Amino acid sequence: IILVRLYLMIIKSSYLTLNWTDKLLLWYSENKRSFIWRTTKEPYHIWISEVILQQTRTSQGLPYYKIFLKAFPLLSDLATADENEVLKLWQGLGYYSRARNLHATAKYIHFECAGIFPSSFDELIKLKGVGDYTASAIASICYDIPEAVVDGNVYRFLARYFGIDTPINSSPAHKLFKAKAMDLIDRQKPGDFNQALMEFGAIQCTPKSPSCKDCPFSIKCVAFNQDKIATLPFKIKKAKIKKRHFNYLVISDKKNRYLIEQRTQKGIWQKLYQFPLLESDQEINNTNSLINHHNFPSIQALSESEIILWNSEPILHKLSHQILWVNFWILPTNESFKEGLSLKQLESLPVPVIIQNFMKIFFSFAP
Repeated sequence: IILVRLYLMIIKSSYLTLNWTDKLLLWYSENKRSFIWRTTKEPYHIWISEVILQQTRTSQGLPYYKIFLKAFPLLSDLATADENEVLKLWQGLGYYSRARNLHATAKYIHFECAGIFPSSFDELIKLKGVGDYTASAIASICYDIPEAVVDGNVYRFLARYFGIDTPINSSPAHKLFKAKAMDLIDRQKPGDFNQALMEFGAIQCTPKSPSCKDCPFSIKCVAFNQDKIATLPFKIKKAKIKKRHFNYLVISDKKNRYLIEQRTQKGIWQKLYQFPLLESDQEINNTNSLINHHNFPSIQALSESEIILWNSEPILHKLSHQILWVNFWILPTNESFKEGLSLKQLESLPVPVIIQNFMKIFFSFAP
């Protein structure tokens, strides 16, 4: 116990003599987590990891990272893959535009850039789906270019330490925080600095219950010393959440083939597949209201008594700015669909997670 206390005293005293940036790098060397993407500087691998980890927890993203690199070990493998295959592997991660942009950019680098990954910040930020954050991460980690990253963890740490009350979801925020991080960045180790900055926000300066008592920055932290931890970073109130009612029509023919459609319109789940969708202004909970809806499809040989509401209560599905109330209606028919798909064919298509969960249960009892 005495030796441990002595060690902690030595560490604490060593922090006191360091400047802000060196203090952060020392903390990182002692506390960083071990991730597979931290063992490489291969830009293709770093790019994949950064895109997956946007809007995704690390624990959730790690399995997808491994699956993607197993399926597409080289950029050329991703570039020449079918888009449905890419979306299928992405299934469950959400924000599917990330996967579509990932695929489009891989094709661009492979076919237009001779497979050579861009090596400058200005070239990287021009890529589809690559913004300032991703370009900065790849540039600093892979090419030692001093470009500071700014993400949610960085906003939180810097806002609290420096007492910055500019709303982080306002227009001036990114420029302000980017400039602050650029002032602090270690130009000899920009990759380590950026990862340290994000790691500190992820495991030390957390959104709730940050570890302030053993924080090497607490002495001069504005939020800690002025009791502003709960109020920083500051955010403008979110826009009103949109509420929608989805009615999926699970229509089958006499050979147990199902009608399926692809979402082509912009918005959630673009290019994913689904059962025919009837969206309503209010919840539909009875057969009569369903078939009298103006968008209900014309289906022959189907009586009202054959339509079954699969779930007893609407399934609540929350997205970032939307809440969906979902019903699945089972509609067996005696028709023969020319474009109907078998269960095996359905399972190969990328679908929203709400439909994936339904299929797991419903088709486990299917003939």
